[in-house]
Amino acid sequence: MSDSNGISRERLEQALAHSTFAQLLGAELLEFAPGRVSLQVSSRPDLCQHHGYLHGAVVGFMVDSGCAWAAASMVGDVVTSEYKLNLLAPALGERLLCRAEVLKAGQRQAVCRADVFAVKDGEEKLVATGLATIARV
Repeated sequence: MSDSNGISRERLEQALAHSTFAQLLGAELLEFAPGRVSLQVSSRPDLCQHHGYLHGAVVGFMVDSGCAWAAASMVGDVVTSEYKLNLLAPALGERLLCRAEVLKAGQRQAVCRADVFAVKDGEEKLVATGLATIARV
């Protein structure tokens, strides 16, 4: 369920099923609550750069999508207005895990943050953090 303005988990999963880019990356929604989501992308050779790390564009997708999905859970249909990404360490592991949350939701926009972790042998390592402004459609 969602609050009176946000989308439900079911609606977000339907949107994911129709997002060819999210499908291309293999993005999976793990957790969903008003103002909070977590998602993952499994590592594959075609998502890695020349050093074998998951590409920064995949990490950026995680921050962008995590923040947008968290905002949508509170305010409904959204698009990303802007985001800032800090890459902190190489993204090396079996999968990437993103935890995103809404910091402040207003009538027109929500400000969100997301942390991305590389999971290797069951251990999480923080590899990126981001801040996004998400606009209500």
